[in-house]
Amino acid sequence: MRKAILYILLCLFAFVFLYPFIWMVSASLSEERSIKDIVLTPVHFTFEQYTKLFQSIPILGSLANSLIVATAVTAGVLILGSMVGYALARHRFAGRNAIFYLILFTMTLPFQLTLIPNYILMVEFGWTNSFAALIIPAMLNAFAIILFRQHFMSIPQDLIDAARIDGCNELRILFQVLWPISVPTLITVGIITFMTSWNEVLWPIIVIRKESLMTMPQLVTLYAVGGRSLGQIGMKLASATMLAMPIIIAYLIFQKYFIQSMANSGLKE
Repeated sequence: MRKAILYILLCLFAFVFLYPFIWMVSASLSEERSIKDIVLTPVHFTFEQYTKLFQSIPILGSLANSLIVATAVTAGVLILGSMVGYALARHRFAGRNAIFYLILFTMTLPFQLTLIPNYILMVEFGWTNSFAALIIPAMLNAFAIILFRQHFMSIPQDLIDAARIDGCNELRILFQVLWPISVPTLITVGIITFMTSWNEVLWPIIVIRKESLMTMPQLVTLYAVGGRSLGQIGMKLASATMLAMPIIIAYLIFQKYFIQSMANSGLKE
């Protein structure tokens, strides 16, 4: 009986959590005048909202831009974050703890505090209106470094020593020995980084002005609040649905590794 009650409550909470998303998808597949009548399923099913959306803005181009930026940022964070995390976990050098605490401190700083200095740097480098302004500043992530450090500290030192005896240098140890046994952590960092980069709006709006270079969240935000949606709720919901789908699909595919890593390595001291 307790299990039954628990599952009923979990299903209820899951429904409450999923209902807004289900309603959004249903509304995007309904006629504009029928949106107010929607409960769970589309009313007067149609793809008209998506057709209008594709005709109004270059949504596929912005989707490609977002994929390029988010993929490049994720790859950079995985490579550089794991390198820094490995150095902090397994190498003894002066100032190691100070560097670690400094990285922790940077996590407490709001993004808005460094927004103007970062923008000035982008202008000085000539990176505004380019993917470099979106990718390079995001390639080092404090959370990723800390997660990798905690994971690498849980790996037996004997494994690393054996690799060194076999003649492996530090890069080979990291990428050929530690990476294959760190798949859950890699996927966790990858998903979180990809989601963060994909959903970023404020920074792209500041450094990107050309519509052909805009990411999907940036273009959808400007579309929804800038008047180009002609005040139609269905078109706004269609753009929001397209924006959310890639993240949902990625999480559904990798959720097993995500939960495993957060349970085992992410919270381990």
